[in-house]
Amino acid sequence: MKNKPISQNTGTVISLRGSVVDILFDDHLPPIHSLLRTGTENQIAIEVFSQLDARRVRGIALTPTQGLERGMLVEDSGGSLQAPVGKGILSRMFDVFGNAIDRQAMPTDIQWRSVHHMPPALAQRSTKSKIFETGIKLIDVLMPLERGGKAGLFGGAGVGKTVLLTEMIHNMVGQHAGVSIFCGIGERCREGEELYREMKAAGVLENMVMIFGQMNEPPGARFRVGHAALTMAEYFRDDEQRDVLLLVDNIFRFIQAGMEVSGLMGQMPARLGYQPTMGTELSQLEERIASTNNGAITSIQAVYVPADDFTDPAAVHIFSHLSASIVLSRKRASEGLYPAIDPLQSSSKMATPGIIGTRHYKIAQKIRHTFAQYDELKDIIAMLGMEQLSPEDHNVVARARRLERFLTQPFFTTEQFTGLQGKLVSLSDALDGCESILNDEFKDYPESAFYMIGAVDEVQKNGGDQVKPEPQTATQQTSGTDES
Repeated sequence: MKNKPISQNTGTVISLRGSVVDILFDDHLPPIHSLLRTGTENQIAIEVFSQLDARRVRGIALTPTQGLERGMLVEDSGGSLQAPVGKGILSRMFDVFGNAIDRQAMPTDIQWRSVHHMPPALAQRSTKSKIFETGIKLIDVLMPLERGGKAGLFGGAGVGKTVLLTEMIHNMVGQHAGVSIFCGIGERCREGEELYREMKAAGVLENMVMIFGQMNEPPGARFRVGHAALTMAEYFRDDEQRDVLLLVDNIFRFIQAGMEVSGLMGQMPARLGYQPTMGTELSQLEERIASTNNGAITSIQAVYVPADDFTDPAAVHIFSHLSASIVLSRKRASEGLYPAIDPLQSSSKMATPGIIGTRHYKIAQKIRHTFAQYDELKDIIAMLGMEQLSPEDHNVVARARRLERFLTQPFFTTEQFTGLQGKLVSLSDALDGCESILNDEFKDYPESAFYMIGAVDEVQKNGGDQVKPEPQTATQQTSGTDES
C-alpha cells in the first residue's frame, strides 16, 4: 500500500471530535492536503484541512477513527493522498487509497500520483465538437452527448439513474475504443458488487477501472474518491493518449460529503445547509474533465435531485457545468415509458444545425414541438375527452403517443427483469423511425406496436399485429435498482 510515512516530521494528537483531528507539530507544519498517518499500525489516515496557528493543524480523517486518542504520535507522509495509475489498474477495483478491493493481489506495474492536479490550461483544450453516440434512441435524437463533454442524469429516487448509467457502459464499451472508469461516490456496496459481476459477464472488464468510496465510509474518503478517479482518467488521456469514459454515480454524494466535511470543520452553512465553498469544490473537480489535443475525458454523471426539486442549490450548481442534461421523470416512469427521460426538460448544447446537421436538428425540433403541443392538449383531453379535439389535434396526439412509445427501448441490463431482449439502435435508424412517424407513415398501426422495440422496421416486420403490453403502470425496468 502506498501513502506510507516517508518523512521524519512527527506531531501529537491534541484534540479529537469525530472525524476532525487537531495535531500539534514541534518541527514544521505540513502543508494543506498533506496526508498524515497515525494509529497502532499507521492505519488511520488524516488529510490536513487547515493550519490553525504556527504549531497546530486541523485534519479530516479519511478512515474510521476508532482507537485514536490524545497523545498518539502522528507521522507526516511527506506528500498528499496518491492514486495508482498505469496499465496494471485495468480490470481492477480500488478504494480511495488505491488498495485493491476485488480480492486479488495488488498490481505491480503501476505508478503513484497525487490526486490533486490543476485543470488543463485553456490553450491545451480542444475546441472541436463531436457527437458521442450511446445507442439509446431518446438520448441520441433529442439530447446528443458531446465527446469530451459532461452529461448529467438528473432524477429523484427510483426513477432509473443507475440503470441508465449501467446501460450506457454496456453499449459504449463495445463500440468505444478507449478506457471506461466507473467512480462510485457514496453508493451502496451491493451496487458495486453487482456492477463488477455484470461487467465481468459482459467481457468488458479488460478496458475498465472501478473505484469506490462507499456509503459506509467517512465523508473525507467519499469527498476524495472523485479526485482519485480523475487522476486515473488523466493518466490514460495524457500519457496513453486514449479517450476515457468517466462514469460517476453519484455526483450529488460528492457535494453531500463536502457538506459533511464543512459541518465537521465548523464552517457556517450557506443556503439550505450546503457548504459555503460548494461552487469552488465542484468546479475544482468538474474543470479537470476536459478534452485536450491528446485525448478526451467524456463524463456521464448521475445526479440525485433531493425531493425532485430542480431549484435545489446542488442541482443548480451541477447544471452549470454540463453540456447535456438528461432529466428523468417520475411521471413517465409511472406510465412505463422507459427510459423515463422527460424530452421537454432535457437539453443539450450539441443540438444545433452546425454540429448535428440540418436534418437531425429539424427532426429533433419537430419532435419537441409535437410533444409540447400534446402537453398542452392533455388538460383538454382530461376534462372533455378526445372527442372534443379538432382533426388536426387528433393527429398531433396520435403522432406524439406513437413517438413516446417508439422512443422507449428495452435495455440489456434489465433483460432479467423485463423478459425483453435488449436493443442497441444506431442514430440513423432512430432518426429514420422518428421521421416516418412524424410523416404519418405508420398512422394505421396501433400504438402498442411501437412500444419497447428497436428500429422502426420491427413494426413493419410484425405487420403491426403483434400485441405488446400498453404502458399503464410502471414496468419492472428499474426494479434492479432502488436509487436513493
